[in-house]
Amino acid sequence: MNDYHINIFASDEDGGYVANLPDLTCCSAFGAKPEEALAEVQRVKAAWLAAAQATGKPVPRPKYRLAIYQTA
Repeated sequence: MNDYHINIFASDEDGGYVANLPDLTCCSAFGAKPEEALAEVQRVKAAWLAAAQATGKPVPRPKYRLAIYQTA
């Protein structure tokens, strides 16, 4: 499957979870639970893509891939 990577992480400062799509500038969402952040960012992604299409803004291809590094 070739879709956009989604990061979800806890935010102590906000008291919940943030989800973002690194390939889509300023495409992020918040939820009280990880599942809520994921559902919200999926709605935001659809709106982001629709707005880009409507305004003729280029839509980047999915390219971000998570890299996990282990040291010592």
